[in-house]
Amino acid sequence: MGIQDLIKKLENELDEVENGSLTPETSIRDVEWWSSMHALVIIALIDTEYDVAISGADLKTIFTIQDIFNVIQEKKKNGSN
Repeated sequence: MGIQDLIKKLENELDEVENGSLTPETSIRDVEWWSSMHALVIIALIDTEYDVAISGADLKTIFTIQDIFNVIQEKKKNGSN
């Protein structure tokens, strides 16, 4: 799994996002389309695609796409999901 793979999946899942508009540095909380519904969509996507459960506590530490990627990598490395 690479971060570009994650970005592509997020762009495909989120209707408001144009392909090629997300980068690892994109702050998900600062984009105009961000809502709690999008957080749920991202949690479901990560669970489905990467078999990793993101908690509410995890979400509080996630600000960018890179942060999402790092949480996935860390949970897979530690076998905690």
